[in-house]
Amino acid sequence: MTGALTLRTLDTRDPGFDAALDALVAFEVAQDASVDAAVAAIVADVRARGDEAVLDYTARFDGLRAALVDELVIDQATMRAAHASLPNEQREALAIAATRIRDFHERQRGGGFAFRDDDGTELGQRVTPLDRVGLYVPGGKAAYPSSVLMNALPAQVAGVGEILVAVPTPGGVRNPLVLAAAHVAGVTRAYTIGGAQAIAALAYGTESIGAVDKICGPGNAYVAAAKRRVFGAVGIDMVAGVSEILVIADASANPDWIAIDLFSQAEHDEMAQAILLTPDASLLDRVSASASRLIGEMPRAGIIAASFARRGALIRTLDLDEACAIANRIAPEHLELAVADPDALLPKLRHAGAIFVGHYASEALGDYCAGPNHVLPTGRTARFSSPLGVYDFQKRTSVLRIDRRTAQALAPIAVTLAEGEGLTAHARSAAARLEETS
Repeated sequence: MTGALTLRTLDTRDPGFDAALDALVAFEVAQDASVDAAVAAIVADVRARGDEAVLDYTARFDGLRAALVDELVIDQATMRAAHASLPNEQREALAIAATRIRDFHERQRGGGFAFRDDDGTELGQRVTPLDRVGLYVPGGKAAYPSSVLMNALPAQVAGVGEILVAVPTPGGVRNPLVLAAAHVAGVTRAYTIGGAQAIAALAYGTESIGAVDKICGPGNAYVAAAKRRVFGAVGIDMVAGVSEILVIADASANPDWIAIDLFSQAEHDEMAQAILLTPDASLLDRVSASASRLIGEMPRAGIIAASFARRGALIRTLDLDEACAIANRIAPEHLELAVADPDALLPKLRHAGAIFVGHYASEALGDYCAGPNHVLPTGRTARFSSPLGVYDFQKRTSVLRIDRRTAQALAPIAVTLAEGEGLTAHARSAAARLEETS
């Protein structure tokens, strides 16, 4: 599939730039009403009929018929066999990627703490892993072994007891690389179930599938709507949007590299976003020429062209400082610094899911094997949220050890505040410790 490449160019000097940028980065996050209604019905049906509903929807949407949910299970022996069947090159690539990802996430493991204050109160925090998590791995249009590693390895490092995976297999076709990645990442069990029905089954449980504590992983509009709907019954990581890349570059950048890096995210989806910011007008021309030349070599040229036409742009800025300010305004998922002195820009950048520093730090390396997680906030949510990590699979519990002397010292304070809130039982609970005699 090919497509003519339309490259939108903007200049911050133009009077209408702010409005043009706002329109470019605006993305409607409201869920389609028809999708919401369909998902609500599926979720309710799975809650009511359990296994039977899961089997019905799996047959209907994936063409995979089974009499029992047990027939949709992929056990550890099957994952191990898939791993053993891979060509050596793929096995080694998985092993290296998994080692790097695990090593990075090992450094995120947080411990608890405890301290005793001046009045003798012992206060602290315990950090414990979640018991069971469910990971959704898309399997309709493509296979994503990298998503298995990026979601399952932090859960494994956190110490999660059971890691369940839902991966649709249309027509019953299982991808061996996905199963091998599940083996490498320590997945407990996988189910060949997809869509909203998989999310509902993981959230509420069925006769054969145990309910989990949290659901993570990307998916289509139906999966995203289902995650929204079940949130509260379980935790979720985020509702992922379309892929984004923003490149800040100067005259030292390689225009071919910039063009292909922009393509790397645009090829995900027609609504993906790829933006270049540079003060160098000649680089804009060179990147434009490179992109026009390279687009013909891309198997997904039609998707790339549609992405650029809808949401892509090459933007000329006054200087690199202004480029940083605009990057903070956009808060992109991926931010590349293709400049001669990237360290000078780092302190000025506050909002991004991941920052790739220097000409050789391509975003694609982060997607697969650099180490940090590729599950990142999109749609400007990098202003307030973070990449997926070990901390997403842990919870924190406060611990308070209070002796009689401290309780009697604190009680008058609690009584005063409780009475101010009109909560009499609270006040009396605190005051009761004052009435104790030795």
